[in-house]
Amino acid sequence: MRKIIKLTMIALAFSLVTACASTSDIENLQSQVNGLDTSVKKASADAADAQATAADAAAKSAAAEAAANQASQLSQDANRKLDGRFRRSMMK
Repeated sequence: MRKIIKLTMIALAFSLVTACASTSDIENLQSQVNGLDTSVKKASADAADAQATAADAAAKSAAAEAAANQASQLSQDANRKLDGRFRRSMMK
């Protein structure tokens, strides 16, 4: 947004200095500024979408990590139980 303002101010100062700008030149410059404004708004919306997607991916990653940790714990518990049963059967 600041770039657009700077560009507009530079263009305005330039047109005042030269004093040769016609109405069509000013309209052309205004249409270019409007096009830049649209581009900036689209880029901002895309950035917001990307940020939301990244946050969603981080949440899913955390959930997957929690599920993997739980599966690991259950596996360790099952191994301990099986090891205990094996040792008891070897003592018989």
